[in-house]
Amino acid sequence: MTGISRRRALGAGVAGVAGMAGLAATGGTAGAGAPTPPRTGQPGHLFHLAASEPNDFDGGWLRGANEQNFPVLAGQQGSVYLAHLDPGGIREPHWHPTAWELNYIVSGTAKWTILGTHPDGDYHNDVFTAQRGDLVFAPTGLFHYFENASTTEPLDVLIVFNTSTAEPDDDIGIVGSLNAIPRDVLAASFGVPESAFAQVPQRIEPVVITRRR
Repeated sequence: MTGISRRRALGAGVAGVAGMAGLAATGGTAGAGAPTPPRTGQPGHLFHLAASEPNDFDGGWLRGANEQNFPVLAGQQGSVYLAHLDPGGIREPHWHPTAWELNYIVSGTAKWTILGTHPDGDYHNDVFTAQRGDLVFAPTGLFHYFENASTTEPLDVLIVFNTSTAEPDDDIGIVGSLNAIPRDVLAASFGVPESAFAQVPQRIEPVVITRRR
C-alpha cells in the first residue's frame, strides 16, 4: 500500500464496517438521509404511562398499562398502574382473587392495611405507614387498601400486578361485596338490626378511589 499507512487503512475498514452495521440496524440504504421507520406488525415496546388517559375519581385518578391498551403485554402476566390520591383520598378496600401486587411509593405517605390468614389459622391485620421509596407487597387474595396519610400533600403509588388483564377485571371491592349480600344476611352476620344497613348505598361497581367526607 504505497502512500497509505496500516493505521489509516485499518481505520477506514472499521469505519466501513460500522457504516454497514448502521444501515442494517435502521433498514436504510447507502446515502439515505434518515433511518427507515420500524416495520409494521412489530409490537410496540414503549407506553407513555404518565401521558395516558386517566380514570378520574372523587379522590384521585388511576392510569394503567395492560394488555388492552399496551398489546405487547398480552400473555406476559404483567401490568402496571399509577395511582394518584389527593389529600384525604382512599383506595377502596378490596382484594384480587388471582393476582398479587407490588406497590412503590413514588411520593407522599400512604397508610396501609393488609388482612389475611396465616398458617396458625388466625386473621392477621397488618397496619403500617409507607413513605417515598418504600415497597409494599400485597399477596394474592388478601384484603387490603391504602389511603393518603397526609391532609395537605398528594400521594402517588406505582403498582405492578402479575396479570396482564385490566385492573378492574381482577378486583372485588368492599362496596360491591356488601351489596351482593341480602340485608337480612348482613344483619345476622354482624349481629345488628337490619335497619343498621339502611343508609348503605346499594350499588355494585368497580373499585374506586374515594375520599374522607
